[in-house]
Amino acid sequence: MDILRSIGITPIVFQFMLVNAILGLSIYLTLYTGMFSLANAGFMGIGAYTGVIMTQTYDQPLWLALIAGMLLAGLIAIPIGLPVLRLRDIYLAIATIGFGEVVRIFILNFDKIAEAFVGERVQLTRGALGISGIPVLTQTWHLLLYLVVVSYLIVRLARSRFGRSMAAVRQDEQAASNMGINVVLTKNIVFILSAMLAASAGVFNAHLVRTIQPGGYGFNQAVDILAYAVLGGTTTFVGPIVGGLALTALPELMRVAEQFRGVVNGLILMLVIVYLPGGLTDPALWRRLFRRNRHQPDTAAESG
Repeated sequence: MDILRSIGITPIVFQFMLVNAILGLSIYLTLYTGMFSLANAGFMGIGAYTGVIMTQTYDQPLWLALIAGMLLAGLIAIPIGLPVLRLRDIYLAIATIGFGEVVRIFILNFDKIAEAFVGERVQLTRGALGISGIPVLTQTWHLLLYLVVVSYLIVRLARSRFGRSMAAVRQDEQAASNMGINVVLTKNIVFILSAMLAASAGVFNAHLVRTIQPGGYGFNQAVDILAYAVLGGTTTFVGPIVGGLALTALPELMRVAEQFRGVVNGLILMLVIVYLPGGLTDPALWRRLFRRNRHQPDTAAESG
């Protein structure tokens, strides 16, 4: 941790880096299966609010809040995924953005809706004001352990029979179906897993920031999550982790004011898309760099 401080990364920034790495993995699952889904911000909001209500209102431990947030997000993903995942490409992206907006508006008006049913005042999500005074329960070791476990499970999943089904669906849904793969079931299971992973990041994040509001889980957050995968690359699971870590740390290292962070992130993404379309962890990129560096000394010796 002293090394991180020496380069300008404080412990709290490092914790946010780890949270965003988890978010990067959540969208990696859907992209690996060929689904351009932007619903992760909505599921992150579901996890955040569920977790905070569990710890703050009902005085439950963080681990129980984490389970509750993940389960609720997974259950909501089932009826959402069945109709929405029949769409593809940009149409799926638009539909899932719409889901995120529905979640934001529902959280915004949840107390009023609940009051209409129970007939008395309800203060759970607290509307546009959000929830403040959240206890800081997330620890660095929680995030590190969780990230390692999730990464291990994703690697095992990719090497399993189901992982091969995911790759087949990404490459060609019709061919995968002809080979006997249940495309609908595969896509929905992945969508549920992605939702649960995004919700877990929401629970951890909410118990770091101390204050959450519905606007924090809208379109901007959805784009940020996608940016982690674009920056790091989706060739391997390492890419979104690197993207989440780097895109969170760079503004801090550059000492960029909060109002300019979006500009910096956008510029970085534009440069990566143009010059590094495979992301920072693209194996082909590193092979080219290795070959180039390996041949440079030989060339210098010949010229001498």
